Amino acid sequence: MEIIFVTGGARSGKSRFAEKKAGELGEKVIYIATAQALDEEMKHRILIHRKRRPSTWKTFEEHKFLSKVLKHIKEDENYDEYRAILIDCMALLTSNWVCSVDVEDETEREYLRKAYIDEVENMLKLAKSLKQKVIIVSNEVGLGLVPEYPLGRFYRDLLGEVNQIIAATSDEVYFMVSGIPIKIK
Repeated sequence: MEIIFVTGGARSGKSRFAEKKAGELGEKVIYIATAQALDEEMKHRILIHRKRRPSTWKTFEEHKFLSKVLKHIKEDENYDEYRAILIDCMALLTSNWVCSVDVEDETEREYLRKAYIDEVENMLKLAKSLKQKVIIVSNEVGLGLVPEYPLGRFYRDLLGEVNQIIAATSDEVYFMVSGIPIKIK
């Protein structure tokens, strides 16, 4: 099926636009959340997102392996009636991966990079094979300053690479600016 990719800066309206797009596809949507409630501010953000979702939406929380969730959806007939899958978001998923290694160690960084890229490619392959349209949200990280620290640079580079892979695979790509979607593919 089709993949729709929504990217843009922080607070650009990506999630709201993606939620609207998913809702237009049908009443029943599968929402895959990648955020972890590690502090009070993030708990509050997650709560806001939850409140926006209709009761007809099914939520999965997965912090590292989206392919596992998509495989489950593909194999379970109960999800055939759902029209869209919304993944929000790759920026948080990437940070979950990055924070699991010592970024000072070049071998660890390269191992993580390869494992994560393999996971993303596997996830995209599964997404293409599903009956539902898949909408993927991510932050654009290539428009800001070069991060001062190795962790920030590694994160920015890895997410940028992942975004490029997703955009190349996607059927439609939207760039969000101040709440306005710009279709770029």
